[in-house]
Order: sequence, then C-alpha cells, then structure tokens
Amino acid sequence: MSTDHPIAEDDNKLTTERREKLKELRAQARAAGVAVFPNDFKPRHHASALQQQYGALDNEALEPLGIQVAVAGRMMLKRIMGKASFATLQDGSFGPAGTEHHGRIQLFISRDALGEAAYDAFKHGDLGDILGAEGLLFKTRTGELSIKVSSLRLLTKSLRPLPDKFHGMADQEQKYRQRYVDLIADETARLRFVARSKAVSSIRSYMVEHDFLEVDTPMLHPIPGGANAKPFVTHHNALDQQMFLRIARELYLKRLLVGGFERVYEINRSYRNEGISVRPNPEFTMMEFYAAYWNHHDLMDFTENVLRHAAIA
Repeated sequence: MSTDHPIAEDDNKLTTERREKLKELRAQARAAGVAVFPNDFKPRHHASALQQQYGALDNEALEPLGIQVAVAGRMMLKRIMGKASFATLQDGSFGPAGTEHHGRIQLFISRDALGEAAYDAFKHGDLGDILGAEGLLFKTRTGELSIKVSSLRLLTKSLRPLPDKFHGMADQEQKYRQRYVDLIADETARLRFVARSKAVSSIRSYMVEHDFLEVDTPMLHPIPGGANAKPFVTHHNALDQQMFLRIARELYLKRLLVGGFERVYEINRSYRNEGISVRPNPEFTMMEFYAAYWNHHDLMDFTENVLRHAAIA
C-alpha cells in the first residue's frame, strides 16, 4: 500500500482489525454454542419518540416514573471513562421539523450494571456497530436524556470505519456512489429522503381525494417516445424484439381515458440515455396526470394545488 494515501491505508488497517474481532466473536460463539449475532432482540422504543415524550422533563420528574426502554441502533460515539462509559445510539426515527439530532439517544454504561465481561466487550466495540440496549430512562447532570443500560447486546458488527464525525464524506461523487454511507453520517441527507417520501405520499393522498386513479403503464416500449431524447435500448428475448425503456408515458395514460377512466395519474420512473449531473439523471421519477373534461386553466390550477399540498406536508 502506497503511503501517498494515508487515509485509505488507515481505513484498510481498521477494516483488518475489525475482521479479526469478528473472527474472535465467531470463535467465542461457536465455543458457547450460541449465534454470534442474535436476531431475537426486539426494540420497543425509538429515540426520537423518547426525546419528544420525555425530553422536557427533569430527572426529578423522570426518575420516579421508572420507565424501562429497549432501543436498537448504530453506535455513533463512544466515551470510555474507567468503570463507566457513554455511547450515542442512532436509530432510524425522526422527530418533528426543527428537532436536533434526529434518532439519537445517549447510553450510560457501567461495569457494575453490566458485569465485567459484558462491559469489556463493549469497550472493545467499534463505532458503527449495531447494538441492542435495555435500561432505565433518566437525565444526566447536564440535562441530556439517557438510558442507564442494564443489558447490552451486539447485534451486528461494523467492518468498515465510519466517515469523519465532524466533516462526513467530503467527496461529492463518493456521496452519490455510496449513498448508504452518506446517510449514516449526514442527518441532512436522511431528512431529504424523509421529506421526499412525505411529499410523494401527500401528492398521492391529494390525488385520491380528487378521484384520480393511480395506474402503472409499461416501462418497455416498442418504439421510442419523448421527442428528441435518447432512449435506453434493450432486447426482449421472448418476443425477439428490440425495446426501449420509456421516456414518457403520455400515450398510455391517454389510452386509459379513451378506455373510460376520467382521471388517471402515475408516479414512476422514466429514463433518458443522456448526461448525468446533480440535476439531470438517466433515471428519474416523474408524475403525469390527465383528466377528462378539463381545460388548460383547470390543469394549471390543480397543479398549483398539488404542489402547495406537497410543500406543507
């Protein structure tokens, strides 16, 4: 390995170390006759819901409630402090808009509560590991909602190091090629996915409210459409026929109106075999709708209402 790439060299070293840990875990599990990664842990709570429900309480109000919780997620931070340690767990939950650190909650882990063997196992864990934790909900002296862990289990071992916790992934192209890594490190990226999902769901509900029927039209077309756009070309073996990934679905939707449906729409993929950048992409999601007995003024007004409904979702 060339020393011209110290970051890559460090990553490879960490990956090798983690694979060795995995071998040890498998050997220990075989010796004990148990599964190395149990799949029977069932989280009963999510971090964002706990933060939303109990985050405003102080410890004097919270501790008497004796709230036992079970959470699971990826370990993002770890601070070893002798016989007691802290870790930050990140799950897939999201709080209301404006929430700080969606899906995160702090774990307080002590040797006295876990036992020496389990505590040592935690200390040798790595950032990125998937953990299952059970314990009592409380507030620290600094006012952070935390879980006083009574049971901690390693559910999945992370073999690759996480991106830098402060800067995330700096290479924009790498972000697109390894979106799953960017999602781990960048909360904004995860929120973008959530916002898109809410917008699409909102559009669908609005269309249903206005008596539109959602349909799926063919992805493979016998002739290319979409004016001058370049199509992706493929071959249908059963028909021994050249086919084209669709660029537009207009004709098929209009045929449905001819067939008797009065309002139809589709939200699905279209393809153009052209340039790629942050904005145009060879495959993209497009919505198209048609309504009988509407003129262009009706269509413009309805489109504005659809977008307004999606924006406030």
